[in-house]
Order: sequence, then structure tokens, then C-alpha cells
Amino acid sequence: MRGFAVALLAALSLVGCASVPTCGPGERAGESAQLFFGRNIGPTLGVDEAAFQDFVAREISPRFPSGMTILDAEGRWASQGQVMTEAAKVVVLVQAGTIERSALSEIRAAYRDRFLQEAVLQLTAPVCLTF
Repeated sequence: MRGFAVALLAALSLVGCASVPTCGPGERAGESAQLFFGRNIGPTLGVDEAAFQDFVAREISPRFPSGMTILDAEGRWASQGQVMTEAAKVVVLVQAGTIERSALSEIRAAYRDRFLQEAVLQLTAPVCLTF
């Protein structure tokens, strides 16, 4: 997962930081956060669906009770001339105003500790919301 995170961060650094968006009529300014969770422990899948859903119930839902979107993903990155892959989950959080950074940090730390991960990638961006 570390290689995947480094590759994604390098690509994002080319884009630069976004500023507060100018939202249109009927839209509200908000923020989106995406958390990328690798599922391997060592070289093999170690975080199965039940373990991930338990983590969501214990760590993410209490901090973000209004909801989230969870996506299945596959991370890919180059390491020492080889293409590495890893099953992953992406959790997307969106809310009006700003997302509590300490809650995101607590979630990332809990996942790293519980599942022996080097990193959990976090992306945040300003968004305009309409429902």
C-alpha cells in the first residue's frame, strides 16, 4: 500500500492544492475526504470483508454517522521494476462545511494499528454540494 500511496501522492502534487470553491445557485460549500485502505497484511490478503465491515462499524460510522460510500478498489504501483497490486477499500465522506481532521487521523491510526499497515492514504478537497 505504501508504494500505491507514494505514486498517487506524486501524481496529485502536479495538480496543486484547491481553494474554496465558488458554488452555484442552490449549492452549498462542503468538503470531501477519501480514505484508501490497503487490505494486504504482508504479501497476502489479510483484511477480509467481515473484518473491514467490523472496522467501519467500530471506527468510521461513530465518527461520521451521517453516512459514507465504500468502494472496492485495486491499488497498483511499481516497486523495484515490478508492478505490485493490492486489494483496497476506498471510503468517501462528503459533508457541508469542513470534515473533522482529527476524526480522519483517528480512523487512519486505528486501521494502521489494527491491521499492521504502513499507511492509509487520505485525500481531502473542497466541493460544492447539492441534493
